[in-house]
Amino acid sequence: MESDMSGMRFSTALIHGGVYEDGGTGAVNVPIYQTSTYAQENIGGSPKWEYTRTGNPTRAALESLIAALEEGSAGFAFASGLAAETAVLSLFASGDHILLSENVYGGTFRLMDKVFRNFGITFSLADTTNPGAFEAAFTPATKAILIESPANPLLTVTDIAAAADIAHRHGATVIVDNTFMTPYLQRPLTLGADIVLHSATKYLGGHSDLVAGLVAVRDASLAERLAFIQNSTGGVLAPFDSFLLIRGIRTLAVRMDRHTRNAEKIARHLAAHPAVKKVYYPGLESAPGYEVQRRQAKNGGAMVSFELAPERDIRKFFPALRVVTLAESLGGVESLVCHPATMTHAAIPKETREAIGITDGLIRLSVGIEDADDLIADLDAAIEKTA
Repeated sequence: MESDMSGMRFSTALIHGGVYEDGGTGAVNVPIYQTSTYAQENIGGSPKWEYTRTGNPTRAALESLIAALEEGSAGFAFASGLAAETAVLSLFASGDHILLSENVYGGTFRLMDKVFRNFGITFSLADTTNPGAFEAAFTPATKAILIESPANPLLTVTDIAAAADIAHRHGATVIVDNTFMTPYLQRPLTLGADIVLHSATKYLGGHSDLVAGLVAVRDASLAERLAFIQNSTGGVLAPFDSFLLIRGIRTLAVRMDRHTRNAEKIARHLAAHPAVKKVYYPGLESAPGYEVQRRQAKNGGAMVSFELAPERDIRKFFPALRVVTLAESLGGVESLVCHPATMTHAAIPKETREAIGITDGLIRLSVGIEDADDLIADLDAAIEKTA
């Protein structure tokens, strides 16, 4: 059964949005249709289900859900966030140019630099937080912009509506990576974006137990093109992972409320810490993008980056942690910390990293849903070891 979300508040839509009930049995959870193919009555027909790469009822329920939550015309589920991004970038052709947010995820930079460059698609980094500088970066070949807001890992904020307006004047498609915010905190399609991306491995899954990517699009013709690419390239999400992701999304509101409450408390604590040089968190009133973030999102999110004072030895920080785990990824119920320069953004050349502010001293923290005071005590103890 597919729900009519009109009149529902978002927390209710997380649970009842999309396809939320099996029409055949009445099961309140959409079953895992663990099949590769489907029986057909005759040749030459048009069956609803043919082959799981093309369509699967469990995956379709998830795709319906993300479309509803992002207020798009269609949704698509992929085997990872980068598989989703690869499908979206496959909309473009040799000779096209794409503008990326300056401090973009390292995997996105690597995908453009080492893969799509081979097919004649070029890219450049732009300061999307500065409308003048951003517009000046457009060329006659620019066919798309790919924005992260807040961006990974410096959490810079782009005015999505303003950026979309500039891009559309230049005839460019607007793609927004909404992984850090989720549709609970920010909905880019309503701000003028054409395509929204998620590494659903992160907050949407929420439990560090699956790898997935989601896409939602605003325009039906764009959805048709992307559906063709999804089926042709085949990087689809498996039925079991689709089931797990639906389950994760159902608790998104309660998890994000706790994540973001903890993050704001920790960001304020770190900002007042004498051994901390700088804190990057768009929920702080002192953050450069605070006013834009407050206008286009519910709050500052649950990612906090920071730098220790120059005299501190960052190498002693990570092994001293006892509650927070040093690991790739983010968005799980457990708090994770990483060193972007050697982990998530190692694919970006050092001179480029440093030019945009991703220093060797930068620490990125994904704040979990543990007790905030336990997390603060752990961070303080680890910072003390760096003296």
